[in-house]
Amino acid sequence: MASTNNQDTNTDKTIGVSRRDFLNSTLAASAAASSLAWLGGCASTGRRAQSSPFFPPYTGESELIRVGVIGCGGRGTGAAVNCIESSPEVAIVAMGDLFQDHLDSSRESLTERLAEYKNAFRVTDDTSFVGFDAYKKVLACDVDLVILAAPPHFRPEHLAAAINAGKHVFMEKPVAVDPTGIRSVIESSKSASTKGLGIVAGTQRRHDPAYVETMNRVLDGAIGEVVGGQCYWNQGELWVKDREESWSDMEWQCRNWLYFTWLSGDHIVEQHVHNLDVINWAMGGPPVKAVGMGGRQSRTDPKFGNVFDHFAIEYEYASGARVMSMCRQAQGASHRVTERLVGTKGTCSPKGTIEGRRPFKFEVPEGQEAVNPYIQEHKDLIASIRHGQPLNEGVRIAESTMTAIMGRISAYTGREVSWDWLMKKSELDLAPPAYAFTDLEVRPVSIPGVTKLA
Repeated sequence: MASTNNQDTNTDKTIGVSRRDFLNSTLAASAAASSLAWLGGCASTGRRAQSSPFFPPYTGESELIRVGVIGCGGRGTGAAVNCIESSPEVAIVAMGDLFQDHLDSSRESLTERLAEYKNAFRVTDDTSFVGFDAYKKVLACDVDLVILAAPPHFRPEHLAAAINAGKHVFMEKPVAVDPTGIRSVIESSKSASTKGLGIVAGTQRRHDPAYVETMNRVLDGAIGEVVGGQCYWNQGELWVKDREESWSDMEWQCRNWLYFTWLSGDHIVEQHVHNLDVINWAMGGPPVKAVGMGGRQSRTDPKFGNVFDHFAIEYEYASGARVMSMCRQAQGASHRVTERLVGTKGTCSPKGTIEGRRPFKFEVPEGQEAVNPYIQEHKDLIASIRHGQPLNEGVRIAESTMTAIMGRISAYTGREVSWDWLMKKSELDLAPPAYAFTDLEVRPVSIPGVTKLA
């Protein structure tokens, strides 16, 4: 597809070095550094997290990085803004969404919000796409990096297509809704490593200096051996869209994707994955099994699809440590969104506090502004690409997403579920029969003890 740039060519080409030559050279350089672990990105190996920022300011030729956005809802629009805020010489050049009104609203919002960043928003009608295949059309444009922010069900397919097309990726969490999708994401992430492509996930705690510094200390033994913990995402209700007469079943479900397990994974996966990712970070990898419960008491109206409104899961890790996980979306109930670790020599709130023999409290250094982790995660990805050492968080976020899926499956079925069974034997695939705006039956709400493992 022809470039949408209408600026002087020196804006998009470094003198003497073409943009493609520049980007290809970074990919070649990155191959030698693909084993780099940073900011806990290799949490499953138990390696120590490193402080942020990892990369020094880039002093080489600043080459424009062209960004495509796939999924133009609130999070996709916000991620596009954060991406532009993070780094110089970055431009949004293509967008795609399932719905025209989402695309139009996002374009209007980005035009206004990015007005202060000269030439950062370059999307035209020719680089705006709608439909289930919109992601393919964005990837066919002249883009170097894509933001994947469609509902989680679509993430595995979109990621595979992006990596096959040779694009760097920023993808929102979670990255799948079932074990079939998780295995696809892991395969794509490994492929990205061999191709020297970057993948950063929207788990901003991994890019928050308070979390990074605190977790450095935990992994260095500040609270001794981690023997247990708790994590929570308890909050009120979220948005819901009343069904319009003209909508097909598929359109209604996609517009209300939070409330259908096949689209969101349920809120334990879509939202609580943030907290579970922190626990896995501390534990050096995912749990070996889970047993839990949950249900649907405050959101019983059919407009809330088939998801639960509360979960409580006990996760057991290889060391024998056990972590209690709670998440709830119920109006009028108490809120708590945090994590807590218990060690043999102290306790820790990973967001910045340690109590015990080696107490610690994170403080922003004098004279510095607090880091916005939603911006920092994009800054870190772009800096890693420009330094020829693309970050790859794909396997790690796949493991954390699977941790959440394991808890959901245990609660849905009332059965204890093991990691090995999920990874090797589960054939659960929540994909619909076809991607078309037509009839689509809502799966029944799960009943523990009745719903079968799959």
